Amino acid sequence: MLFDSIDRYVTSFERHYVIVHDEDLDVFKPFHRGRRVVLPVSEFLPRWLHRIPHMRWRGRQYWWSLRAKPVSGWHTQQLVKIRAAASLPEDRYFLIDSDNVFFRDFDVSTVANPNALPVHIYRGGVTNGHPFHVDWVEATHRLLGLEKPVFPTDDYIDQIIVWDKPTVNAMIARIEAVSGRAWDETLCRIRNFSEYTIYGIFTTREMATQRPFKITTDSFSLTEWETTLLNKADIVAILESAAHEVALCVQSYNPTPLSTIREGLAEFYARHEQTPQRLETA
Repeated sequence: MLFDSIDRYVTSFERHYVIVHDEDLDVFKPFHRGRRVVLPVSEFLPRWLHRIPHMRWRGRQYWWSLRAKPVSGWHTQQLVKIRAAASLPEDRYFLIDSDNVFFRDFDVSTVANPNALPVHIYRGGVTNGHPFHVDWVEATHRLLGLEKPVFPTDDYIDQIIVWDKPTVNAMIARIEAVSGRAWDETLCRIRNFSEYTIYGIFTTREMATQRPFKITTDSFSLTEWETTLLNKADIVAILESAAHEVALCVQSYNPTPLSTIREGLAEFYARHEQTPQRLETA
């Protein structure tokens, strides 16, 4: 659904990169055309990191190395995002969770250079009641050589994030300068990290005089974080609640079937006299 919705609603972008596990390349090969570029995960992971075959725990694959404890696919997808944004040729990237589907027109040029980079923040979103987020913030401060954080503090995690390539490379350089090791090895050693938290804190704390950015509390995406099963009416209600948002994200751990999400989108389009033909296939 994400591919179809990008083709229908998103304009003014140069390329849509789709990074998939190597064993899934053949599945995604038919989508590798035009501005859509399908690439293997192995292109963005360090060579010293090796997937453990035939092993899954809690639904996740794992990788091993002689440099750090085993890391999960949750960790490696973060490494991939950082490496891709640092090495691919464009200057700015939208990092889009695959659970998203666009339901409104969105012109990417509105956040392209020379426009200020939007940095999304949930003000005071990290509290002691969110232990994982607290750990990620504390780890980020250690990685960047910053003082111990005070809570509550801002949260930078969202489902559609804009990254700036020079800022990503400066972030990598800072991690390596503080740790004395390659950035990817450093992250694998600490394991408890969030790429969006690292990037957000580094940008707002260190890049104000070097790369223009603007703080925003407006998200690009309406996100359903709960595990409650949704029906068509629920999906429509979420879509109708949109103010500035252009995409819907129902988290993958939510049990709502894709068919229900499609039905809700179709009902929303019918109410607003839009044609949903491109969203009827996965």
